[in-house]
Amino acid sequence: MRILGIDPGLGTTGWSVIELGPQHPWLIAAGTITTTKNAPTPGRLVVLEREVVKLIATYRPGQAAVEKLFFAKNVTTAMVVSQARGVTLLCCARAALEIFEYTPPQIKQAITGYGNAPKAQVIDMLSHHVQGASIPRQNDAADAVAVALTHAAWHRIPATRATMALDRS
Repeated sequence: MRILGIDPGLGTTGWSVIELGPQHPWLIAAGTITTTKNAPTPGRLVVLEREVVKLIATYRPGQAAVEKLFFAKNVTTAMVVSQARGVTLLCCARAALEIFEYTPPQIKQAITGYGNAPKAQVIDMLSHHVQGASIPRQNDAADAVAVALTHAAWHRIPATRATMALDRS
């Protein structure tokens, strides 16, 4: 099974594609989609939509794992991230992908065993969970790998699946 991991954002959206293998998940590719900082929001959302559609057409995932917006101190930031999430969710739904969403603490717990782990620790632990392409050092792309791996762990381990299913809303 192939999973598209997405860490949505208006300025930078991280993405990754992993394949579930017999032993370990395999990282096929990861990167970012960036939009022009001072461009109007509607145009930036169009760019994001176009690029996510291209990713889906290129890699043909069967499922998508998307990071949930957990909290935001800045309401304006929360709104634009929500708009970017909406576009990515719409693209995945139109492509008939099964969509799963995970909060940052769920992702940190799955990757490091600690739900409040710092971002650097999450990135450092990724290489222990996946083989294949190099782990990106760029935060948004690395976060997308972590999102996809969280779903891979949820998919492979029935007890984890049951626990996470209770947490999903």
